[in-house]
Amino acid sequence: MTVTLTADSVWFNADVLTLDPGQPRASAIAIHGGRIVAVGSDQDILNLANAQTRRHDLHGRFVMPGLFDTHAHPLLGGLRDLFEASVGQNASIQKMLDAVIERAAKTKAERWITGGAWHLGQLEATGVEPRLLLDACTSIHPVALTDATYHHMWLNSAALAVCGIDASTPDPAGGRIVRDAVSGEPTGLLLEAATAIVRDVVRPDADQLREAVRYVRDSFHRLGLVGFKDALVDEPYLRAYHEADVAGALDLHAAMHLGRRSTLELGVKSFDELERLRVQYQSPHLHNSFIKLFLDGVAPSRTAAFLQPYLPCDDCSAQNFDPDAQLLIDPETLAQEVIEFDRRGFVVKMHAVGDRAVRAGLDAIEAARHANGFSGLRHEIGHTAFIDPVDMGRFAALGAVAEMSPRLWFPNPVTAGQYAVLGPARTNRCHQIKSLLDAGAELSYGSDWPAAAADANPWIGLAGMLTRRNPFGLFEGAVGADQAISLEQALPLFTTSAARTLGLEAVTGAIAPGKSADLVVLDRSLQGQTARDIAQTQPTMTLFEGRVVFER
Repeated sequence: MTVTLTADSVWFNADVLTLDPGQPRASAIAIHGGRIVAVGSDQDILNLANAQTRRHDLHGRFVMPGLFDTHAHPLLGGLRDLFEASVGQNASIQKMLDAVIERAAKTKAERWITGGAWHLGQLEATGVEPRLLLDACTSIHPVALTDATYHHMWLNSAALAVCGIDASTPDPAGGRIVRDAVSGEPTGLLLEAATAIVRDVVRPDADQLREAVRYVRDSFHRLGLVGFKDALVDEPYLRAYHEADVAGALDLHAAMHLGRRSTLELGVKSFDELERLRVQYQSPHLHNSFIKLFLDGVAPSRTAAFLQPYLPCDDCSAQNFDPDAQLLIDPETLAQEVIEFDRRGFVVKMHAVGDRAVRAGLDAIEAARHANGFSGLRHEIGHTAFIDPVDMGRFAALGAVAEMSPRLWFPNPVTAGQYAVLGPARTNRCHQIKSLLDAGAELSYGSDWPAAAADANPWIGLAGMLTRRNPFGLFEGAVGADQAISLEQALPLFTTSAARTLGLEAVTGAIAPGKSADLVVLDRSLQGQTARDIAQTQPTMTLFEGRVVFER
């Protein structure tokens, strides 16, 4: 019996880059029931149309698979843009203070003022106790401002009081309450996990989270994104995503990294609690078999774990330097946790900025491989900013993913902070993308938005990979110019390889028969364009499961 193939819609007269090695280029696509049923020439695809088929002439426009962001904090970004006093990544401390004064004039007394971003080096350079700077802006509102990395917070006296932080408050595990050297009183600066004390008090309500989900969905569609990984969620975030997906309103492939120890909340979740969250909030586009662990902090605040000392380092030497001092989980505990998560079917993403933290993460993955065999789970080193050459080949050997985020592979507002504590030679070894690819590692792209990235625009990240220079010339020079890669090498980080990190390589990531019709349409080909042109890419249309979810 002959089966006649038909299509709901056909898209033809296009320049299609499929990312499918079996058929790299085409001019037309047929879609039925949200999936691609055929890819080929205009005539072949038009033959699949009947009287009910919708025909779309794309007039030569460029079509490629929709993009993925494998490390973002979308709801934090949405909440920031919608509800907070935000001044951008490159603002001065004075501009931040001015924004607080302006927001205070419009906010009822005792209501929280939140926002950002600021840079630790700039704040320290003022020479003024941080809380006093904010107290001068308002004493009747609690104020909590997040730094550019989203690892630290700056509070005024009212916020410290509301959160119950005083001289007797102990530092939480993995965090520090900065204190006056004489009085022991908090200065208003909270580092790393200490920020969870504030986030445990200042929580967005359900309506704000629902609005943030809608904002993120629409923003991602405008950028040509069809999927993402939220790198750290708690239960209210999960609930908001789940509600949207069950209502048919998420329209994105989404992986949720559940936090065992989290900067979003205090305490440690049990394995059973994480199992409950995985099952309770599973839905068609929400995939919850993912875990986030923090192995270290960030370089500008000297909380990332490196094999060599920070610069300047007046009080340390090769003899007394301890590379493990900044590790947030001791290696033995980390290995046991990754073994257990691997056994339970969770993919682990480990935040690792410094090369000591990267090595600890790889060691834990190796321990899981020895204990459980190769489970098929491809655990990730999140950020993978700095890698010792000895560890470069271990990613491929262990089946581990090197996730590239944030966009620090070209000069940006964070670069000065990197230079100050690492020096130029080490800073220029940031994100060794080419060396990892040459070593056979699989990589994926992440923005880390809104941490250390002003926006979630993937095209800027793509452009920077091609030159290692700021695509718009906003900052001079390059970061690791020898690590520049080609467009052909870079695109899988945003598509096929990225989809694999969600476990969806059979579902999406390429334009091929049987895959979800997740496409982005551009007004021009990416090939032959300058890096600046690629950075300025604006999709004209985004399709998710065959439906137009954005059209410019």
